Amino acid sequence: MIRVLIVDDSLVVRNYLQFILSSDSEIDVIATAPDGETGVKLAEKYRPDVITMDINMPRMDGFAATRAIMQQTPTPIVVVSANYKSTEISKSFKAIEAGAVTIIEKPCGLTNPKHGEMAAALIDAVKQAATAKVFRHSKPATPARSPTAAAPALSSLHLFRYVAIGASTGGPLVLQEILSALPADFPAPILMVQHIATGFTEGMASWLAQKSLLQVVLAQNGVVPVSGTAYIAPDDVHMTLTRGGTIQLLNTPPEHSVRPSVSVLFRSLAQYHAKQTLAILLTGMGKDGSAELKQLKDNGATTIAQDKASCIVFGMSGEAVKLGGATYVMNPPEIINQMKHLCMKK
Repeated sequence: MIRVLIVDDSLVVRNYLQFILSSDSEIDVIATAPDGETGVKLAEKYRPDVITMDINMPRMDGFAATRAIMQQTPTPIVVVSANYKSTEISKSFKAIEAGAVTIIEKPCGLTNPKHGEMAAALIDAVKQAATAKVFRHSKPATPARSPTAAAPALSSLHLFRYVAIGASTGGPLVLQEILSALPADFPAPILMVQHIATGFTEGMASWLAQKSLLQVVLAQNGVVPVSGTAYIAPDDVHMTLTRGGTIQLLNTPPEHSVRPSVSVLFRSLAQYHAKQTLAILLTGMGKDGSAELKQLKDNGATTIAQDKASCIVFGMSGEAVKLGGATYVMNPPEIINQMKHLCMKK
């Protein structure tokens, strides 16, 4: 049974979220809180398995509450936010920065046609969060080893033409760590697929751009990716790279129940640009991109999977490791060092 604490300043919303979550036999809502300060106290008292966190609340907002909980009693936190409020989206990503696992859109009312879909998404997010490994936020970063000590050396080091990154649960914070450590003149464009609730991708791009010297933008159809820029797959479309090197956005069916899918991006690179690609698979639930990372490696790409110790969920990257799809298995500081070592070597 997954024990859940709901934190939201609206009594109506608290009752509604409790109604949705309690409809699942595997979830038990053990307490609710009307503000962040009470939420911090109840997290300490009840030690829930998962906390759902509102953002705009009196006394202590969701960002401050997330930060306090992750410092005192680390718990998987699902931010439940209204995606139409730009200020709330901004604070939602500050909560991710403070250690929240994921963001989900606040479900609409019972009369809305999307109610069933959004309620199911909330339940799924809570169940996924329950499997996540969380870290005390004040924990120091894992020191990086030298790239040559972390994995066998390549026979031929060269500038890669493309870097491709896939991530899911826990990914935004790792993407922030990676992008913020790269110089403005990083010589390869970065193509990224991050699973996140519809409506939050643009806010994530803005948040990442604030933390990085690189340009961070939503990918557009027909664009030729250039160095110094990170391109994020937009909401509800797959991102691929054509034989000619232009970004192509597709409305083809979801893969692994997601769109955009890491598998679709990686497969296009494996088909046309494998030997010119450094592909990276980060933390995340499921198998999206795992087989295709192996395909990239088999076709001549250099591949990296995030290691188990640093993953919030060792799912996607863990499956890739099982398949033998990773040239390197590394924590984020090591991934950063390796990106610089492989892509910027003169």
